[in-house]
Amino acid sequence: MTELEIRDLHASRDGKEILKGVNLKTSKGEVHAIMGPNGSGKSTLAYTLLAHPKYEVTSGDILVDGESILELKPDERAKKGLFLGFQYPTEVSGVGFSHFLRTSYNGLSKALQGESREVFITVREFQKYLKENLKQVGLKDEFLSRYLNEGFSGGEKKRSEVLQMAVLKPTVSILDEPDSGLDVDAVQSVAKAISEVSGKDSTVIVITHYARILKFLNKLDHVHVFYDGRIIKSGGASLADELDAKGYDWVVQNV
Repeated sequence: MTELEIRDLHASRDGKEILKGVNLKTSKGEVHAIMGPNGSGKSTLAYTLLAHPKYEVTSGDILVDGESILELKPDERAKKGLFLGFQYPTEVSGVGFSHFLRTSYNGLSKALQGESREVFITVREFQKYLKENLKQVGLKDEFLSRYLNEGFSGGEKKRSEVLQMAVLKPTVSILDEPDSGLDVDAVQSVAKAISEVSGKDSTVIVITHYARILKFLNKLDHVHVFYDGRIIKSGGASLADELDAKGYDWVVQNV
């Protein structure tokens, strides 16, 4: 079953067209990478998939399990199993990290009752579940008592996003430049965390400008080159190596 299908998607912001006919299909258990130069529209695609209010879909469709989600609000799309890891995670003072995760998990579980999801009756049970996932992404227990992303380093914020993905268990995770602004060690840690929480029942889409984070993933099924608002080439994991060696010009010139 295809989890996510994007059909000839066009979208604009402030009257300017940015997405110019995006087509993409994903299936359970797959890891996709969307690579492209800065300004090609990669982040716009991520925001459009989660119904960011500044981006207007002018034509095309977005389907989850064959059902259009174009009319759904961001929270309703999240309840369909979509998750967005932000390029620049926001610090939210006053919102406890642990409380945020528990509230989000419970809300999503009610929406995905037909899915195989653990049920936690007590706060203590959920805390145990959180700590197991903390170890997977390389964060310490103390993060659960802090406010959401407040005072986190760049690498900690990115791992915080992956932790949310691990805890909430979405069916489709879109990670917008999880390597942005990180040094090599932090990139490797974030890639390891992504690999740890990816599973056969979910799809992961990593949006990135560089191939370095992809080299650290345990699994990479498809690579797509994004340019001028659309996917211009797709291939296997080796395509990322070609892009790393040659840049994007050789692909663009052959479009």
